[in-house]
Amino acid sequence: MLAMDQGVVEEWLSEFKTLPDSAISTYAVSLKDKASLIPALYKVIRENYSDLLEPVCHQLFEFYRSGVPQLQRFTLQFLPELLWSLLSVSAARDPHTSGCIEALLLGIYNLEIVDKDGQSKILSFTVPSLSKPSVYHEPSAIGSIALTEGALANHGLSRVVYSGPLLQRENFTAQNRFEVLTFLLLCYNAALSYMTPTSLQSLCQLSSRVSICGYPRQQMRRYKGISTRLTVTSEFLVQLITGIHYALCNGEVDLGSKALDDVLYRAQLELFPEALLVGNAIKSSLHSAALKSNIREGGRSIQVEITPTASRISRNAVTSLSIRGHRWKRHETQEVSVDGDPTLGGVAVPEINVTGVSGERMANGDSLRPRPDGRTHLDNDALGASSEVSMDPRSHDSGSRSQEVRRQKSVRRMVENEGSGSASAGRSQY
Repeated sequence: MLAMDQGVVEEWLSEFKTLPDSAISTYAVSLKDKASLIPALYKVIRENYSDLLEPVCHQLFEFYRSGVPQLQRFTLQFLPELLWSLLSVSAARDPHTSGCIEALLLGIYNLEIVDKDGQSKILSFTVPSLSKPSVYHEPSAIGSIALTEGALANHGLSRVVYSGPLLQRENFTAQNRFEVLTFLLLCYNAALSYMTPTSLQSLCQLSSRVSICGYPRQQMRRYKGISTRLTVTSEFLVQLITGIHYALCNGEVDLGSKALDDVLYRAQLELFPEALLVGNAIKSSLHSAALKSNIREGGRSIQVEITPTASRISRNAVTSLSIRGHRWKRHETQEVSVDGDPTLGGVAVPEINVTGVSGERMANGDSLRPRPDGRTHLDNDALGASSEVSMDPRSHDSGSRSQEVRRQKSVRRMVENEGSGSASAGRSQY
């Protein structure tokens, strides 16, 4: 550690002790302007044998116990680095060098699990409902929800999950270590929007190291730290993934992507369903183009859908107007097909060949049969004018219904004549 960094830390330690209570709020606001202080504190925490580690941990605990939000967030930004120092020392089986870090973490934990009156906190979480819109989804985009009796009975009801009360802890053991660390990460994630880029980078590094140490992936990442496998829990990985998601969407694309892949790698090895579910859901929802376009000056690229204030009607919705438009369109298509063939006089007559006798077709269903002298004569001459369809174009204005009625009458008369033996064609056009 450089002498300049050591001097900055010593000045910070002595400055807070001489402050009156009335000046603490002003001092908390001015901490963010000390650019050289935070990197120097990170160096102290990373050096487990530093003489300044114990007074620094004590000062950070005093910040958190003061109850000033700015001072509490200042302490929380070092939480990922403190967790890694504790886990790495525990893996090296050298607990004597981490006593002050354990005291700081346990102190923060014991302060957070009780309220101002000293009573144990009970945390509550409301499970979101897919039937109600939120910034993450729109019910209309999911599809129709079946209106069953059970769905109607649960409409408007919210499911609340409770956690706690948690027990006070005086020291770390193998049984309670990750219970405490998971709760501390929950407190850290609650203040993610206030964390600095350095703190988010430290969180991503913590996630990767915890997940790959002692596994073949450590060689691929070229990490030369400890090679001992660290025991983790599914809840601990879920809290890491939550912080990684925020880091991914706020400038730390490279570190966040590697950390997410490493956590999913470890979750697959351990067969943790909760971590796999949350991690894969986040990985599927991320869009590289949106993330790469993000900048560090407070840009946000988490895509959300805002419920529209005005009513929307889908273009594919079936309404009375769309049905009428469909009918008009079909009627116009029929008229175009009728007018396109002048030889039929505007009447579309489907062909149904019953007897297979060849001959030219007429508009009224009769045929022109060739004669030996080369001329043609009209079948069913007796029908004559009665079987003829008017060629007046004005008749089409009344619609195709009257034309269909006249054509059916003509065919009916032709069939009756054929039954009496007057017709010789022996076939009918319909």
